[in-house]
Formats: sequence, C-alpha cells, structure tokens
Amino acid sequence: MENASEPVRFETKIAVVLRDDLQTWQRLNMTAFLVSGIGRKVPEVIGEPYSDADDTEYLPMFRQPVLVFEAGKEALVTAHQRAVTRGVPLSVFTSDLFTTNNDRDNRAAVRAVHRDNLDLVGMAVYGPRNAVDKIIKGARMHP
Repeated sequence: MENASEPVRFETKIAVVLRDDLQTWQRLNMTAFLVSGIGRKVPEVIGEPYSDADDTEYLPMFRQPVLVFEAGKEALVTAHQRAVTRGVPLSVFTSDLFTTNNDRDNRAAVRAVHRDNLDLVGMAVYGPRNAVDKIIKGARMHP
C-alpha cells in the first residue's frame, strides 16, 4: 500500500537536453515538442486526468518530472549516439525544424539527413534512471 507521506521515487527518467547556444524561445518551443512523443510511445508515463474542486476536467500529464539539461554541441551529439546505441525512446530536434511550420515538413527535414549528420539542437530520452544518467553524462541542469 502506498504511503502518501513518503517521497515518490521513480525508476525511470525523462530528460531533455538542449544545446546551450539557443535563444530562450527556441529552448521553450523545443522542450514542448521533444517531450510530446514520449506519452504516445510509452503511455504508462501519463498519469490520470486532473480536476479542480469545481469538477472542471483537465488533461492528464506526465506522472513524473521532466528534467531539462543543456550541453554544448559535441556533448549533445555524444548523448544522441549513446541513446541510439542503448535503444531507448528518443526524440530529436534539428536546426532545420526552426524553419518549418508543420509536422509533415518537420519529418521530411529529419528524414533528409543521415543520423550522423543531423544538426542536433535538442533531444529527449526516456528510460531507466541509470541508463538515462549515462546517456546525458556531460550535460548540466538547465539554469
């Protein structure tokens, strides 16, 4: 039985890594896009719907925190390689996606470039806490 006073500790981690040379609007936009696919790929990360005291219903959200990190370009590329090697659920955002404005064009922009040539500006990963920690090693918490 779950004790409401004990802290909740998750065995998994959701982490977003953003390149450290981006504008604020780019970081915010990217974070939203990057995490949006995790709930579809791994539906158990989504909690129950919310409601307030007036019974107004709200959408469910992740059941655990999303940790946001930043890293230089090389560290981001390394993290991407680690995530691909480990086969964890992964989303990517490339610099080309700042010039598109719809899902079809976003997917086409990523599809046009080989994995090792992607100009990564962000990524999100989900997996066992220890695996994600190893993947994002070298990144620092976003200020």
